[in-house]
Amino acid sequence: ICFKCLLDGSKKLGLPTALYFKYRKTANFLFGEGFEAILVYFYKFIFAFIGPSSGRRDGNLSEAQFSSPQGVFIKGDTVYVADTENHLVRKINLSEGKVSTLAGVGVQGTDKEGGAPGPQQPISSPWDVALGNAGGDILCIAMAGTHQIWALFLEDGKLPKGSDSKKGTCVRFAGSGNEENRNNAYPHKVGLAQPSGLALAPTEPWECLFIADSESSTIRSLSLKDGAVKHVVGGERDPLNLFAFGDVDGKGIDAKLQHPLGVSWDEGSSLLYVADSYNHKIKVVDPKTKQCRMLAGTGKAGNGLGPSFLESSFNEPGGLCLGERGKLLYVADTNNHCIKVLDLQTKTVSLFPIVVQQEVDSVLTTATSSTPAVRKLPKLPKSAPVLTMPSITVSSGQSVTLFLKLALPTGTKLTEEAPSFWSLSAEGNEWLLEGRAVTGSISDLSEPISIVSSIPAAPASPDPTLTLDAWVYGCLSEGGACMMKAVSFKQPLLIGSTSQEGSVAVTLEHAF
Repeated sequence: ICFKCLLDGSKKLGLPTALYFKYRKTANFLFGEGFEAILVYFYKFIFAFIGPSSGRRDGNLSEAQFSSPQGVFIKGDTVYVADTENHLVRKINLSEGKVSTLAGVGVQGTDKEGGAPGPQQPISSPWDVALGNAGGDILCIAMAGTHQIWALFLEDGKLPKGSDSKKGTCVRFAGSGNEENRNNAYPHKVGLAQPSGLALAPTEPWECLFIADSESSTIRSLSLKDGAVKHVVGGERDPLNLFAFGDVDGKGIDAKLQHPLGVSWDEGSSLLYVADSYNHKIKVVDPKTKQCRMLAGTGKAGNGLGPSFLESSFNEPGGLCLGERGKLLYVADTNNHCIKVLDLQTKTVSLFPIVVQQEVDSVLTTATSSTPAVRKLPKLPKSAPVLTMPSITVSSGQSVTLFLKLALPTGTKLTEEAPSFWSLSAEGNEWLLEGRAVTGSISDLSEPISIVSSIPAAPASPDPTLTLDAWVYGCLSEGGACMMKAVSFKQPLLIGSTSQEGSVAVTLEHAF
């Protein structure tokens, strides 16, 4: 997930404006404005906190800085970022833990042609990015400042109706630079008006980039095969009229939007979801028939979680993204300071539970072991019970097996795709964790979760304590309200002087 947010003194999530899901072993990406950070969820826990203050800096994840990042795209261990107010396109390499600049010089450019190597090419207010293939792998950039779509070549290639470009070149793809609602078969003759959201539809028969063109209140498509830009819905026929906005369901030009900011493509159903920001609605478009209809929202700014889509309200939703299996649609409800989840099967709306902490750091690899060790995790809420268990006696050479058994309140279930997880620690006695997993996801509560720690032949302390924390996210089974529950178990160990083999088991049980 990625979202733009503001962290205030109360640690409340605020002003989320863009979302992005890209599944990589349930990896979720979140990023924000205000504290200018990118948070990375990996295996259902916070993996990295990148750029905690506004600025412009490459380097290690904890040192890097962004300024109002607006959009991301992920491929493998690489996250591409539209760093809007720095007028840069950045790259986060998660495997190396580094942030670098791919395009832009750090000041707003006026060039509408491009063609220079990325780090030498001035660009203007990049708003979103999407990876595609158009005569080679390119990173498409919604260049809101010059009303264009640009391309950053990730390998040598040639754009449709363009010339050959070398790897690293940053160049105009579509748009004359005139702020218009003009479509054309020749991409350089097209007029766009503050393109803000991109959604890639890579397979036939689409092979295009869908564009939320905010100031013209339209949805357009840019062909990756021939470069043609076509109208999908919204606006009107006069290319100079940028005031043809409204709130009307319909077909093609008869449909009306008002300042759409985000789009998300569902390849399975061939439908495009739209964050119709100023209408406070979520809409869905069938690009084959050009039909546009309201999906959720009342049309008035509000923050209601009604029993149905049409009774739920939003306040200038700024972005959205579709879950992996096409069942859930996540909405950045900007002025309500939250993320909402639309269940496309039950037609219900719920809140996405997020624990926002200022002290979040990356999962590190210790110098003495390849075991991931969590240096800082989200703090347990004050309401979380801390359960100190009776001491158990173990011997050097044995292992300790903790069986974690949790139960949610009656009528609730684990939130699908929410970051439920456990974390094992041993403050001052990290030797207990060497060679063992110290974090893991919680995806099923029907069976106990087995977590193992080993006692070495020469323990450094005779009475260490294992701490097992769990964060569990649940929602009402019939849809609606969601919640986050947490618990902490402290298991003291008494290590005998005689070496033995085998395992000692203990069950850590709690009902929320």
